[in-house]
Amino acid sequence: MDIKEALQSFSSMTLPERQAFFEIEGDWLLKNMLEHIGSTDEKLRDHLIYRTFVDLLSDNCLSAQQLQYLFDTATGDDFLYANIGEQLTDSVFTRSFSALLVAGILAKDSELLLLDDHRLQLFFKKIGRYLLLEKDTRGYVEGKGWAHSLAHGADLATTTIKHPKFDLQHAPAILHALKLVTWKDVVYVNDEEERFVNIIEALLERNYSEEALIEWVEQAFDKFEMHLVTQGYNESFFSGRTCTLNTMKTLYFALKMKNLAPKLQNTLYIHVAKWLKLGS
Repeated sequence: MDIKEALQSFSSMTLPERQAFFEIEGDWLLKNMLEHIGSTDEKLRDHLIYRTFVDLLSDNCLSAQQLQYLFDTATGDDFLYANIGEQLTDSVFTRSFSALLVAGILAKDSELLLLDDHRLQLFFKKIGRYLLLEKDTRGYVEGKGWAHSLAHGADLATTTIKHPKFDLQHAPAILHALKLVTWKDVVYVNDEEERFVNIIEALLERNYSEEALIEWVEQAFDKFEMHLVTQGYNESFFSGRTCTLNTMKTLYFALKMKNLAPKLQNTLYIHVAKWLKLGS
């Protein structure tokens, strides 16, 4: 059976029918969904494959072995890191939708705690790499649908931080990547900043040090001065400045509205006001 036809049929089944189908064809279905996870066919990739993964996870259709298989495969070099560093190629869809799948798996595992601890810890150690290495900044790609790899990568980082087995010793690597994600020579236009800010809120929910986050903010703004000294007022400076300021403004208002981290709020206000030349 063709994977698209199989998924269209699967989507119209009742839960008991899905479970019966999955008992017989589950491994075949998962294998083929993974093989086509980066399809340039938006309906197949986004509306059928990703939607089916979400349904399988929420309906608890996956065995512990199948969950582990999906996690091991989707976090590998042929999926989450497939040709990472490329720009304007279709490999972005494989990376981006692998990131979404892994985020869904981790959210489910936060409830069930079924994934192998050793493999989980190996993943946690390198979670910052995705945001750091991803260079394809496109949002919607005409004729192919949403790529949005950095937003999906931020979603993955947020879900990772919320996992009960995540050790905050890995947070600095994520923060380092987040500091540089605004310096990819582009100005984001698809609300990526809101997804970046979710990472900071997730850290605060885990009682991560407010002082460490203040230091991170200060380092992010220090990069402005460093760039001016080494490269001057070039195009990269202005896109980096704009993206960083947009992210920090979004973070400031998110914290203010939720009455979180007052010292961090104050630091953000001082630096944003300085670089926007408010009150001068």
